[in-house]
Amino acid sequence: MNTGKQRLWYLSARSWRYFFHRQIWHLSALLILVPVSWTFAAPAMNEGSWLGITDAAWFWLATGVPVLHQLIVWIVFRLQLGWAVFTRIFGGADLFVWSVLFIPFLAARPVLVFGLAKATRTTLELPQTLAAGLALLLILPAIYTFWSTIRYFGIRRAIGGDHFRTAYRQMPLVRQGAFKYNSNAMYAFAFFLLWSIALFTGSQAALSVAIFQHAYVWVHYYCTEKPDMKLIYELPADEEKSG
Repeated sequence: MNTGKQRLWYLSARSWRYFFHRQIWHLSALLILVPVSWTFAAPAMNEGSWLGITDAAWFWLATGVPVLHQLIVWIVFRLQLGWAVFTRIFGGADLFVWSVLFIPFLAARPVLVFGLAKATRTTLELPQTLAAGLALLLILPAIYTFWSTIRYFGIRRAIGGDHFRTAYRQMPLVRQGAFKYNSNAMYAFAFFLLWSIALFTGSQAALSVAIFQHAYVWVHYYCTEKPDMKLIYELPADEEKSG
């Protein structure tokens, strides 16, 4: 790819047109996935509760928090990529501040699915032994992926470090651990943890939300992360916009 075309990509990141690039598809997918998830979850929600929170409230928390999370990621990634907003505000602490914002949202996902699962446990019409076996089968690659991410990928890179630092853009692709089997192992395998929570507790509603979250993170990949990666890795190495 020639330098002129690379420069064109660089400038395109600073446009509002790129900021909203593919987000109409993001919204369209969301308008389909949420009602579908509710349709499958609702029959299993019969005014159950856990910790004083109703099953319906757990459902909307377990659905709404990931939506808010991914909307924030889209906004921050595109503002950072085009205008280095986080770096302008927080300077060298930009990645630390981003991790403080990002990680609690990530950690909340399994917690909220677990809450929904407890409020709607034993509602899944599947033999308990089969459900437990499937849960064990799915949790193993999820745990392996979490370990591989920490061991080979690194947390700062995993939360989008390449939107903040040129150094991360220059690193080679990770081909070790779970990434040996899928270059996007975090999306492909890690979300099986949510499935396993739902299956272990026998919760139809939690399984519906787990599938929603897994599908929705792929929406994020195709609508936000994939075009960003195409742009980032076609930028010249010396065109560091963000610290």
